[in-house]
Amino acid sequence: MALTVTAINAAKPRDKAYKLADSLGLYLLVAPSGGRLWRMNYRFLGRQKTLSFGNYPDVSLVRAREKRSEAREALADGRDPAEVRKEKIREQRAKAEETFQAIADEWFGRLELEGRAPKTLQKMRWLLDLAYPLIGNRPIADIAAPELLEVLRKVEVRGRYETANRLRSTFGTIFRYAIVTGRAQRDVSADLRGALITPKTQHRAAILEPKALGGLLRAVDAHEGQPAVRIALKMLPHMFPRPGELRMAEWKEFDLETAVWTIPAEKTKMRRPHKVPLTDQVLAMIAELAPITADGKFLFPSIRSVERPITDNTLNAALRRLGFGKEEVSAHGFRATASTLLNEMGKWHPDAIERQLAHVESNDVRRAYARGTHWDERVKMMRHWSNYLDSLQIGGTILKANFRRK
Repeated sequence: MALTVTAINAAKPRDKAYKLADSLGLYLLVAPSGGRLWRMNYRFLGRQKTLSFGNYPDVSLVRAREKRSEAREALADGRDPAEVRKEKIREQRAKAEETFQAIADEWFGRLELEGRAPKTLQKMRWLLDLAYPLIGNRPIADIAAPELLEVLRKVEVRGRYETANRLRSTFGTIFRYAIVTGRAQRDVSADLRGALITPKTQHRAAILEPKALGGLLRAVDAHEGQPAVRIALKMLPHMFPRPGELRMAEWKEFDLETAVWTIPAEKTKMRRPHKVPLTDQVLAMIAELAPITADGKFLFPSIRSVERPITDNTLNAALRRLGFGKEEVSAHGFRATASTLLNEMGKWHPDAIERQLAHVESNDVRRAYARGTHWDERVKMMRHWSNYLDSLQIGGTILKANFRRK
């Protein structure tokens, strides 16, 4: 006869433990202490075994019968219910340990091993720190899109739309990493496309009109600040590297015999070595700089310590002192200046310009067919570009550099 709640509540402890049978192997073991424990006896592979389902009334009669049914279903499938339960416990434990922060930290560690730039890692860490308070301890497989949106909304309400969009992209990268490592089923951040405010694109301030560029070059040439900073400002338009690459440039990277500056992969945005042809004008600038800083590591060391390069803001601050506002020009803007004017000349292959800018083709197919560096054309282009800048600086007549390689 099956058990009832009334019979269970009426059961009194005895000197020895005894059983109250329900059905299909389920019974309640009443202990001398008064405790009432759900048990189920079954046979698997010829062996008598027992399952424990918990204490009554924490586990009700209805729930105990559900657990018995689950165990019998496992037996019907040829599985040991005890092993099935152990596997569930292992999965739950692993799930509890596979939190968003744990997976993110693991992914972040891989970025460090790949040699990502310290500044890139710092930005990534800062982005992730925005998410950890809300979802850091959540199992990544349980996180739903609305939870991510809650994190992103907290960033958006502060007007940081670009940061919110970058964080959503970072979420996607981490979820995809969790998928390929077996800790998540899908990238729920994909459900948030269109849910965030799209920030207006803010282009780097740049001078794109030749006459105005000539005025800027004359102002730079007359700069009365630190000599090394003046030379850095003169080099920027001639080579148009990323400002961080120039300020961190080391003397050992320059081969003056072959007139090539090789920027190591770890210093480039795309993590690929990048070669820059050095024109006669640039070599003259380097010759002027050598007596000032060549006894140290960096071409442009900090005034506080020769062991560190100038700061991010040094070049922009020098431009401000020359009277150019941040809405007019920036150190990074010289790249846009060169790209625009070189393309407008119509003399150079667009790929040669892109390679000189150290851009990577975003289209996979096109990138596969554009592996060349266009080096010979780039050497000619940079020579022409330096001469063109000289002509703008003096108002039309090309100025030939006095410095010549031996």
